[in-house]
Amino acid sequence: MLALTSPDFGSGETIPARFTCDGENLSPALRWTGLPEGTRALLLVCDDPDAPGGTFRHWAAWGMDPAAGGLAAGYGPATLEPGFRQAINDFGKPGYAGPCPPANDAPHAYHFRLSALAEPIEGAAPDATCEEVAALARPHVIEFAELVGVYGR
Repeated sequence: MLALTSPDFGSGETIPARFTCDGENLSPALRWTGLPEGTRALLLVCDDPDAPGGTFRHWAAWGMDPAAGGLAAGYGPATLEPGFRQAINDFGKPGYAGPCPPANDAPHAYHFRLSALAEPIEGAAPDATCEEVAALARPHVIEFAELVGVYGR
């Protein structure tokens, strides 16, 4: 069974400020295990369904090696690795943008979702949005796992 974890926070725990807009605004470390048979690619997304205007997309990344078992902390818009790609988030910028809920809102839940794909994502434009990349991946999802962290200001 596919599982997604982080050494930086546990399921249901507070995401440390360094991974938010109040800190360094770089991605937390993420680890995956239990990739299903037939996994040829991965898609990693981070969404905030508690945002006032509806689901807010903070990150979509793909092209990472499934056999790597995870990503180190520190991915941001300038991260360059062979094959690694990041979509335009709902802030209108490429790459990871951490939790940044409105002040005085109840803490928001941030869903990090890893999807195991039967086929690599093809046809994503260089300026593809998180939503567009997720739509391209959707027909190829074998299984997914979520890690939910919370953050409030």
